[in-house]
Amino acid sequence: MRLLLKRLPIFGVLAIAFLMVSCGEEKKEEQKEDQSAALNEWFDTKYEEVLQRSPLQLTMLGRKDKYDQLDDMSLEAEQEMLEWYKASVAELEETFDYDALEMDDQISYDLWMYQYEQMKEGAQFQNMDYVFHQMNGIHIQLPSFMINFHKVDSLSDMQAYISRIEASDRAMNQLLDRARQQAEKGILPPKFAFETVLTQSKALIDGQPFTDAGEGTAMWMDMNMKINSLKEKGDIDEAQADSLMAQSKRALTEHFKPAYDSLINWVETEMPNAEATPTGVSRHPDGEAYYNYRLKASTTTDLTADEVHNIGLSEVDRIQEEMMTIKDAVGFEGTLEEFFKFVNTDEQFFFPNTDEGRKGYLDESTKYLDELTEKLPEYFGILPKADLEVKRVESFREQDGAPQHYFPGTPDGSRSGIYYAHLSDMNAMPKTTMEGVAYHEGNPGHHMQISIAQELESVPEFRTQGRYTAYVEGWALYSEILAKEMGGYENPYYDFGRLVNEIWRAIRLVVDTGLHSKGWTEADAIAYFTENSSISQGAIKAEVQRYMVIPGQATAYKIGMLKIQELREKAETELGENFDIKGFHDTILGGGAMPLEILEKRVNHWIDSQKESA
Repeated sequence: MRLLLKRLPIFGVLAIAFLMVSCGEEKKEEQKEDQSAALNEWFDTKYEEVLQRSPLQLTMLGRKDKYDQLDDMSLEAEQEMLEWYKASVAELEETFDYDALEMDDQISYDLWMYQYEQMKEGAQFQNMDYVFHQMNGIHIQLPSFMINFHKVDSLSDMQAYISRIEASDRAMNQLLDRARQQAEKGILPPKFAFETVLTQSKALIDGQPFTDAGEGTAMWMDMNMKINSLKEKGDIDEAQADSLMAQSKRALTEHFKPAYDSLINWVETEMPNAEATPTGVSRHPDGEAYYNYRLKASTTTDLTADEVHNIGLSEVDRIQEEMMTIKDAVGFEGTLEEFFKFVNTDEQFFFPNTDEGRKGYLDESTKYLDELTEKLPEYFGILPKADLEVKRVESFREQDGAPQHYFPGTPDGSRSGIYYAHLSDMNAMPKTTMEGVAYHEGNPGHHMQISIAQELESVPEFRTQGRYTAYVEGWALYSEILAKEMGGYENPYYDFGRLVNEIWRAIRLVVDTGLHSKGWTEADAIAYFTENSSISQGAIKAEVQRYMVIPGQATAYKIGMLKIQELREKAETELGENFDIKGFHDTILGGGAMPLEILEKRVNHWIDSQKESA
């Protein structure tokens, strides 16, 4: 080679040198691609093992593996899962060199480690989460799940449905055992939570097939409907349909109802021990440490309760100034408090409390979503494929003034995402906030973010199902104001409603920390809420009671929104005229949900790459 080089002109030497460097770079790239492929395959293998431990999650993903089973709800199962994750983390560290990974692969690595560390930290508070309350619990989750997510397309699907109902007593008793262990330590939810659990549970077993008279219960009606649908399609004959009906009745009367009877008996026994006017979870043993953990888990930050509280106070002041601007613009003469009262009581801002009014709420929400969805391509490069439906909450779990919420569709689009609204009391559902809530729950909020995440093909599957509250709810709250940028809220009163929604989330920072860290009572929380917002009393009470049973969760919304706004401001400042709104939004949404610190790392990498390309 040395003799050959002496005879080559200088451009020939340079060409060979370039070729050698190029080949070296190509080899490095191939090695990185091989490592990336191996890492993603490892994640997908491990995540499949996780999924196989949860038949319910498999169904949520539109799969029919273990379609006849329910999850193991015991503490022992949780401990086994923690040990499994511990072993997986050790294997991950031993198998892959973090520093040699590409940025996106490092994020996958970070996320896997983060979820283990979070699970490990939470294990010491295993007995602190209330098992049954008005917002959560298998007593309302299982019926809703079976009605909405257990699809029956064949005889075997219906048989699987019946098997799951037969397993309901086992699952309920496992959770009752956990609740009893809590009660022995003096950890009970407030009395109002038990009262709602009783109402919800009794409604599910009041009627046919548990009584000869009356209407059919929600579960019985659903099983009837799905069996009849199979018969009408010709998938089963009359005899098979009769057999399935008999099996369904037996499963409900011999397994489902006894499970609910046990829950009702336990709640009625413990009710006298539940506090009627409690403060937050700090009243429990280790309650302060538990709340600090819940704050960290919800916000994915190290913010203290005092810091979160003060951020909330500051945001309340800022948003009220914007409210004053709109109040003056519409020509209202009076104080902000008087404007609150006007917006809260004037009949022009409410649908009638009738079925026609409820239909109007759903129809108008759908209209706003359809109009904004048409504008999405101007602000996003990645768009969701899944459809979106707007529905009323099922009667057995509907609560006056309870917050609207979203249920995701399946990754393959076979089941649409659903925006649910509680419409039992239309006086608690003002028109002014309706538009902002639709954007929050639908597009460009939850439906868009979750659907895009589930449809991602460039990341390991476990990242497509991330549910970090600060990210998920932070994005949805950011979406409310983004919708204004996109042309929403043409009615100034509806723009005021947007601010009502935002101050609602700012108040949450104050009230949640007040309840769980500063000794506030339910009455204290309701009073602060009332003084600083135009939200209806029914909605305020439902909100405060929600915070009392799910500590910390409500703080995630505003903290997440503020972080996304901060990252956007940083990107706009550093990139100037090269800032691309589509690119920014695709960076936020294109990697799935993640803790805010990891999201910041991803955005910073995008900013650097944009600078380089510019």
